[in-house]
Amino acid sequence: MWQALYDELRAMNFVVISVALDSGGPVKTEQWIRAAKATYPCLIDERHVTAELYGVVNVSSAVWIDESGRIVRPAETAGTSDAFRTQLDRTTKQMSPEGMAERERVREAYLHALRDWAAAGPASPYALPEDEARRRLPLPAADHALAAANFRLGQYLHARGHAQGAAPYLAEARRLHPESWSYRRQTWELEEPGKAGGPEFWAAVDALGEKPYYSPTVLEP
Repeated sequence: MWQALYDELRAMNFVVISVALDSGGPVKTEQWIRAAKATYPCLIDERHVTAELYGVVNVSSAVWIDESGRIVRPAETAGTSDAFRTQLDRTTKQMSPEGMAERERVREAYLHALRDWAAAGPASPYALPEDEARRRLPLPAADHALAAANFRLGQYLHARGHAQGAAPYLAEARRLHPESWSYRRQTWELEEPGKAGGPEFWAAVDALGEKPYYSPTVLEP
């Protein structure tokens, strides 16, 4: 999806920069990046600095930044939906036709907005005015800063072979910033490989009830 969009719009000075939020670093992510054969920049953010700076709490998320460096659209869900919660067979990992159709509809709406912005710049209806972009920008909270500190300390201890000592800090990061599914998945995966997509993950998704897993993207102001 992103490679095709980059190939289509690069002549308009449109650039995709992909950031993998993965504590496992290149060992876990490089093979997937190379297999995709992307020709745009692909970065690996082990410490989740990007998430902290831009308020990213889930993937896939995107931030639109213009030529002057202004955030045109803060971090938001990038072309996906909650269809997987009801339309995915959790055993086979296969999406139903209805789920595939919903995912395609949401994706195409998002890509249409990106194409319009690339062509029209600030005149695009999808380019948020500064005041609206600022209003949508997630502001850091004290608990989020503490969550980041606990996450990094847990990472540090885990990387040095102190998995038992890391566990309380990883759990505290989840507690302090429960909206961050990136923290949840990464800390679970550090605790036990495969746990990030296992029963604990699905139990947490089911516990959301009516709350969304992917916050719906409001494309126009």
